[in-house]
Amino acid sequence: MIQDVKEIFSGDSPPAPAALAAKVRTLAPSMTRSMQLVAEAVAGDPAGCAALTVTGLAERTGTSEATVVRTARLLGYPGYRDLRLALAGLAAHQESGRSPAVTADIAVDDPIAEVVAKLAFDEQQTLADTAAGLDTVQLGAAVAAASTARRIDIYGVGASSLVGQDLAQKLLRIGLIAHAHTDPHLAVTNAVQLRAGDVAIAITHSGSTGDVIEPLRVAFDRGATTVAITGRPDGPVSQYADHVLTTSTARESELRPAAMSSRTSQLLVVDCLFIGVAQRTYETAAPALAASYEALAHRHSPRSTR
Repeated sequence: MIQDVKEIFSGDSPPAPAALAAKVRTLAPSMTRSMQLVAEAVAGDPAGCAALTVTGLAERTGTSEATVVRTARLLGYPGYRDLRLALAGLAAHQESGRSPAVTADIAVDDPIAEVVAKLAFDEQQTLADTAAGLDTVQLGAAVAAASTARRIDIYGVGASSLVGQDLAQKLLRIGLIAHAHTDPHLAVTNAVQLRAGDVAIAITHSGSTGDVIEPLRVAFDRGATTVAITGRPDGPVSQYADHVLTTSTARESELRPAAMSSRTSQLLVVDCLFIGVAQRTYETAAPALAASYEALAHRHSPRSTR
């Protein structure tokens, strides 16, 4: 298990078989249509595709050998041979019987017990996809910048604003100056005050939310270190980000809107960011956290009764 985790997070080697499906889900939206056909085929039928030559897979998907090779490389493999080996490993993993026998599609008439099971599985898949696709080099750089920042501004609207407030609250508890801005006007006016040594974090699943991009652009222009947490690393927000942390782009349904899966993915990323900062600032973070617990302890004590 430990070895599997190391392989998934390693940036120096091809994705482990268990990470292949997650990689496909994350990168597919940014692929050309012909590359998507190849990616969908290998993710949908790893065993069948593992048995095909590069020519066979090209014929099966109605694409070209060059497209198959480009898709393999985009997914992180040096060539098609390495992708075939990963497909064989993924097929063996699926045949082991460890995959749950439920899907993430929730019907209107599903019993509540089935809803719980499906959501639990989908949340687990979202977290696994996010962990597999998260660039730990970029994460480490963002952690280093936030750990020494004079001030940290966080931008998000809608569901992303709730994630931003969660991160700000955590950072405040360990003694850092952090503010989550949900009003786009205030976000921009605060971004104007940033400078080198400050950090600005934008949270946007789509990567194209104007109210989030604008303050990040201002912070970028002012010399602050900028971080984008997004499900679309090729989106407009990334052009103003020094560091991009990619979240999962989970499949949605009518009863499970984007805000639900993106929130789960974003919360994992901000928790990783927070823990990394807490580790780096432990000597000051631990006393600050203890002081905040002490200051609030009386609010959690049972009230005396007469």
